[in-house]
Amino acid sequence: MGYDTELGDTLLALARGAIGARLGVAADAVASHAALAAHGATFVTLRRDGDLRGCIGTLQAHRPLGVDVRANAEAAAFRDPRFAPLAVHEFAAIAIEVSVLGRTEPLGAMPERDALARLRPGVDGVILERGSRRATFLPQVWEQLPDPREFLAALKHKAGLPVDFWDEEVTLARYSVVKYAEVRARAAGVTT
Repeated sequence: MGYDTELGDTLLALARGAIGARLGVAADAVASHAALAAHGATFVTLRRDGDLRGCIGTLQAHRPLGVDVRANAEAAAFRDPRFAPLAVHEFAAIAIEVSVLGRTEPLGAMPERDALARLRPGVDGVILERGSRRATFLPQVWEQLPDPREFLAALKHKAGLPVDFWDEEVTLARYSVVKYAEVRARAAGVTT
């Protein structure tokens, strides 16, 4: 799926509307888009003053795109375990970003040096799995961690593994995203 401005505007409005509805805040009317009925996987990221305020998503498409983005928006706002639930006074100040995930490409198991060589900084979202441990970073995380070694170490930490850990049971997969972001948060003067 390529970049589609109309779809992006619709997804962002759906995400904001889902959060606003839970807070009792009226939202703008949302236009429809044919892509909303097709199965899709999304991550919804919330930022306040440029800082992460919540991020929840789905790695595999298993429900209609419109349903997925609304559910992930609510989860990012109210159920991200790293943050307190979003309060009504914060609603206008958050900036919303919706990432629509492409197909996952399994990279399988390989030595860590080979894994580092196969990662594409700034392009790949990465899923790391080892046994019951699993973690992902969206491609946007490369902005904070541009070095593949640091990126992979932080991903291992997120999965609950030591940063210097690697064995033959570690597997990686990668995916791309089409990212849509609000240009400005709803509060005057707050930009993303």
